[in-house]
Amino acid sequence: MLEKCLDARERWGGVSELIDRWLHERQDLLSRFIGLPQLTLDKDVAPSLQGFCEVLVDYVSSWHFGVYEHLLAEADSFNDGGIELARELDPKLQATTDEVLSFNDQFSEVDSLTLQDASHLGERLSRLGEVLAERFELEDNLIERLHTAHKDRL
Repeated sequence: MLEKCLDARERWGGVSELIDRWLHERQDLLSRFIGLPQLTLDKDVAPSLQGFCEVLVDYVSSWHFGVYEHLLAEADSFNDGGIELARELDPKLQATTDEVLSFNDQFSEVDSLTLQDASHLGERLSRLGEVLAERFELEDNLIERLHTAHKDRL
């Protein structure tokens, strides 16, 4: 039994740290997102927009290739229905990823914005905000179910 506990700690002990780092990335993403609409055309918006897109893609990548993989492995280990929840929510998460990548494709390499671009950017940022809110809720649900529920057993 002790061996089983040590094995679980070795396997899952770093997941909380991984989630903590990822949540810091989320905070950075949100602060950059909030700052974008406040920029004016007088300022050079393109570098801020490009930096935001980098952080946005890094955040989504960290989820898919870090946090999510660990959560799935943990759910598989505990075999308590978490995998089914992940399968249920995965298409919704993928839809938000597609929207994020679309935004990135459109704005990550913009050198400067015209008035029309700026207007379109406002609309796209509004939509992206809705997408991110949905994504955060889905991610939080998965973390709650696939990790936090097992925290005492790790």
